[in-house]
Amino acid sequence: MSKVKVVPIADAFKDEIRDYVQFCNKEGYKPPKLVGILATSDPAASQYASWTGRAFLSDGLRYSLITVSDPTHVEGHLKELEKDDDVSGIIIYYPCFGQQPSYSGESMDDYLRDSVPPQKDVEGLCWLYRKSLYSNVRYLDDDPKRKCVLPCTALSVVKILEDMEVAKKSNPEGRRMEGLTVTIVNRSEIVGRPLAAMLANDGATVYSVDIDSIYKFGNGKLERMKCGRGKEECVRESDVVVLGVPSKDYKLSTSWVKPNAVVVNVASYKNYDESTILSVPGVRVVGMVGKVTVKMLERNLCRLHRQYRMKDVRGGEDGKEIGEVKKWTMVAAGMATIAAVVGIYNARRR
Repeated sequence: MSKVKVVPIADAFKDEIRDYVQFCNKEGYKPPKLVGILATSDPAASQYASWTGRAFLSDGLRYSLITVSDPTHVEGHLKELEKDDDVSGIIIYYPCFGQQPSYSGESMDDYLRDSVPPQKDVEGLCWLYRKSLYSNVRYLDDDPKRKCVLPCTALSVVKILEDMEVAKKSNPEGRRMEGLTVTIVNRSEIVGRPLAAMLANDGATVYSVDIDSIYKFGNGKLERMKCGRGKEECVRESDVVVLGVPSKDYKLSTSWVKPNAVVVNVASYKNYDESTILSVPGVRVVGMVGKVTVKMLERNLCRLHRQYRMKDVRGGEDGKEIGEVKKWTMVAAGMATIAAVVGIYNARRR
């Protein structure tokens, strides 16, 4: 029974980020720049923005924050940032509109996620990267030098599980989570759903639990659980339990957690009773993933900078490619609009 410290896990990614920044500086290129847009008073979003800025500047990356009082102005900023060749990545700190419905989609926040241009989407939440994730497509245009961007928080959970040797990192892609049963509480579009797909794509059996339903992700299929099988049964069966309920009132029942399980909390509130969870024999608890999430954000920014701002790239294995880059030159002028990006990608896929 123990608490897992994530700072050493986050620090393990510092070298590759700093190696890339050092190369850019040595060759006379500006390091990648991220611009954040904060259009909410939500304390968790503000804290994430603060963490982002400190971490990026500490690692030599460039970062600036646009604070917007009216979320209806966010789209205008996106259009300006898309045209700015000095900007390598964009992040919106959600929620902006919350669940306010949209004329063109389920909610206005969903609309904004799809408005971020793919070549600058450090969070991997736009339609192109979502489609690739849910189709288990790992590379753009089948080019191994052009990886799809994955959502930062979900990716941080995967990296933590790999570091804890819960995942079998020595296995080939698509099989590193084989034999694991995972329950994820909260099927949000930012964390819960993409994480379920990522773990299932790597071979795990995943129960995705939300307020009104439970779905099973596995073997490329999505199955709604029948009545009689509830959250308790799923958790009791699970080797890993991921908690992401954005409420201070929600607590997982400790009695459901089986011995030697891993419990990962991705919510801004602790979704478990700390005084009892560590009494479960062999349990390991990850209380926060924020520091690893920020490193994944930095990593995604460097990847986008490499794939869209440079050419003649030679990389290595996942996790090492940034530090192993040998030669870089500036890429031709960026695409002007999201529509143009969509057209190019669709044309290449045919």
